Amino acid sequence: MYNCLIASGVFELDIIAQIHHVITGNTLTMKVRTRFAPSPTGYLHIGGARTALFCWLFARKHGGDFVLRVEDTDRERSTDESVQAILDGMDWLGLDYDEGPFFQTQRYDRYSEVINQLLETGHAYRCYCSRERIDEMRELAVSEKRKPRYDGTCRDRTDPVAGVTPVIRFKTPLEGKVVIDDLVKGKIEINNEELDDLVICRSDGNPTYNLSVVSDDIDMEITHVVRGDDHINNTPRQIHIFNALGATLPKFAHLPMILGDDGKRMSKRHGAVSVMQYQKDGILPRAMLNYLARLGWSHGDQEIFSIQELMDLFAIEDCQRSGSVFDNTKLLWVNQQHMAAMSEQELGVELAKELQARNVDIKAGPAPEQLAVVLRERAQTFAEMADQSAIFYSDTLSYDEKAAKKQLRPVALPVLEALLARLGKVDQWQSSFLKGELEAMAEELEIGFGKIGQPLRVALTGSGASPDIADTLQLIGKDRSLQRIAVAIDYVNARAAQA
Repeated sequence: MYNCLIASGVFELDIIAQIHHVITGNTLTMKVRTRFAPSPTGYLHIGGARTALFCWLFARKHGGDFVLRVEDTDRERSTDESVQAILDGMDWLGLDYDEGPFFQTQRYDRYSEVINQLLETGHAYRCYCSRERIDEMRELAVSEKRKPRYDGTCRDRTDPVAGVTPVIRFKTPLEGKVVIDDLVKGKIEINNEELDDLVICRSDGNPTYNLSVVSDDIDMEITHVVRGDDHINNTPRQIHIFNALGATLPKFAHLPMILGDDGKRMSKRHGAVSVMQYQKDGILPRAMLNYLARLGWSHGDQEIFSIQELMDLFAIEDCQRSGSVFDNTKLLWVNQQHMAAMSEQELGVELAKELQARNVDIKAGPAPEQLAVVLRERAQTFAEMADQSAIFYSDTLSYDEKAAKKQLRPVALPVLEALLARLGKVDQWQSSFLKGELEAMAEELEIGFGKIGQPLRVALTGSGASPDIADTLQLIGKDRSLQRIAVAIDYVNARAAQA
């Protein structure tokens, strides 16, 4: 029923209230309702994702509703692709919404009703001033070092101007102040003389941001508005519109900005800011949520949280008032902690996804879960793990030039030939048994284990770094291991011939 009311733009607060109030004993209390309201002018960025998370956590913590509203009134910049990018980001993060997505462009009739109501009650007026006059007015204020604001020429005007289609302005109180008891920032006071008679409807009939937001929040019975502190300047204007419409004010919580490593607001110049880029980079959604939650909120010294712990422990009042720096190194650490806590089966599923995205035939090598268990201490993301895994599924191998130059020298030839002969006779191709064989060989040749392990590692993997050498042998498999040792022997012989 509620969805129908919102979609049609019907302003039935009494009916909606019956739906969204919860009766406890003899007390009628408002059910918590939060909303995430992105503009579809690009991807879902990190700042927006954190706002969505905090709204979602607050609603879940209090048994409330989380609403998704797409603020798409900027028709020139809003695109269907951006809407889909937002939905994809929310889906990847697992931020499920109870209602929506609602679209502001489908509610224009409702906004017209609200604008007419404000005109009829004397809280708004038609302004016939030209753009040129407004510009002159503002330029004069700037030259006189005054805050630019409309001078109220049409504030009490009743006669229309022929041939001019007016804008509609909200009649802001001239005296007094707005006091915001912000759940994050604390008490904020703004004098009304600092505010303008803002335009709430353009001359083309399109409503402006502050009018549509307030109308939506009223109709959707939003109880808590959680958003970035770049909206603080909008809040007193919106409070005046709430009051003019006789509506109950929501509680406000303004979150500090996320900053780049230079202390400035995070933007494209700081690197990847789309949450979907982090999916491509192999970050787990649970790790991203954990990290985003810690950007401006804390619970003691705890760093790693499950989703359930976040829902149980999150409190908007515990958010810090200053900005938080996005640290990609810390994000990778958090991701690795979540990887370390995953079961073997979970690890295998995630690694298989990454390998298949790279068109790797996972049947051509070890089971992904076996490989993932060995590699998880060596990789911070599943993308990195997949990169390290490629050698276990391929019949071709290239050498790191520096590693080959150091390890695949003529002096290593007897060791490699001995390895080929000894390992070719091994029937139990298990890491524990293989390790014993390598140790026995080192003892027989009277050389340190490193004299065997390092040339073998380069022969098997092409580089000087890999998991435990016995584990590496087992995972690559007997036939492929012997083939690679033989290729390394040919490489050393060719190198010796050129010397």
